[in-house]
Amino acid sequence: MKKNLAIVGLQYGDEGKGKIVDILSERYDVVARYQGGHNAGHTVIIGGKRHVLHLVPSGIFHPNTKCVIGSGVVLDPLALIEETQAIEKTGSHVKDRLFVSNRCHIILPYHRVQEAAIELQLGERRIGTTSRGIGPAYEDKMGRRGLRMCDLMDASTLREKIRQRVEEKNRLLAALKYPQTIDPEPICDAYSAYADQIRGFVIDTSHYLNQQIRAGKSILFEGAQATLLDIDHGSYPFVTSSSAAAGGAATGLGIGPKHIHQVLGITKAYLTRVGSGPCPTEALDARGDELRNRGVEFGSTTGRPRRCGWFDGPAAKYAASINSVDSIVVTKLDVLDTFKEIPFCVDYKYKGSLLNEFPADAEILAKVEPAYKQIRGWNTSIAATREWSKLPQAAQDYLKFLSDYLETPIAMVSTGSDRDETIHM
Repeated sequence: MKKNLAIVGLQYGDEGKGKIVDILSERYDVVARYQGGHNAGHTVIIGGKRHVLHLVPSGIFHPNTKCVIGSGVVLDPLALIEETQAIEKTGSHVKDRLFVSNRCHIILPYHRVQEAAIELQLGERRIGTTSRGIGPAYEDKMGRRGLRMCDLMDASTLREKIRQRVEEKNRLLAALKYPQTIDPEPICDAYSAYADQIRGFVIDTSHYLNQQIRAGKSILFEGAQATLLDIDHGSYPFVTSSSAAAGGAATGLGIGPKHIHQVLGITKAYLTRVGSGPCPTEALDARGDELRNRGVEFGSTTGRPRRCGWFDGPAAKYAASINSVDSIVVTKLDVLDTFKEIPFCVDYKYKGSLLNEFPADAEILAKVEPAYKQIRGWNTSIAATREWSKLPQAAQDYLKFLSDYLETPIAMVSTGSDRDETIHM
């Protein structure tokens, strides 16, 4: 039997999952995205050319790989249209290779307005979202008032459903004292046109995936964001609105959990976080700036500078446990080339005592004191190294310490942004 693999982030997102999915996709028949929206940004660099994907799985650049967007994704139809058009321009084709769930909830313009209104009202307590309407779309989904792809496909009822939802949203905006109301008619016209453009992609993807499984095909399950942003298991409330951990693959795609055979966790050799929320190992000095500049740590979706810091061992160990990770990939090791000593957080202290668990309370997480082990740096460039034996001993030691700490073997090490700048273990 071919083994199905779930790929998940073990930090706060931006770990480089796009590159790893792209590398591994060639070995799989299907790549299936199971949650999130177009707030995710997976960057793939092929032959020096940079491609940023927000919805379509990274496997689209392999001509024999089918790609699925599952029902756990909230989907902006215009974003999908623009992305598929951009992919076509690269010479990769999406027709008969990309399938979108008819149960996907759709993002509409009023979701973005609602998000802006709520963030404005929260003021300093705002979450720091990408303002793309992801959270409000998931709110409507859980509140049983969302519109799904099957609604978008039904021209006979779509307009009336949009008008009803807009009426509700305008009442909400008035209650929030937001100086804007929404006109439903332009939305009705635009989304009716979008439906015609994407109709060819829309199928029952759960049925399709289970057919593929019965036929013995192999599937790569692709998550967006990461475990520490998971709605149930992350640093709540500074999280995304979906189940980003490996368990989300089953519910987000409509396949049984027993079909997830292995889990691969992705982590940077250091740590980054975007937006608000606790980040115990954040480096608020010149070394943090050095990490940001060397790692080009700016959001592929928003362009926002990422908060940078040192490897957070307790958080990564917690994430590895949540996902039952079988092996890990360490990315951006080369960013640490210039540091004589590299801090590695091995414990959290809170009120003078060591914490034995990753705290559920974000206020406690914000107050923990990281206990660091200083690890000798290698002070030489390892960029584009492709063999373990070519790494300096100090770089090998750093990776061995990380692997031993997490009690998990390393499967791959990324030493650059291109496909082949990778060490396969």
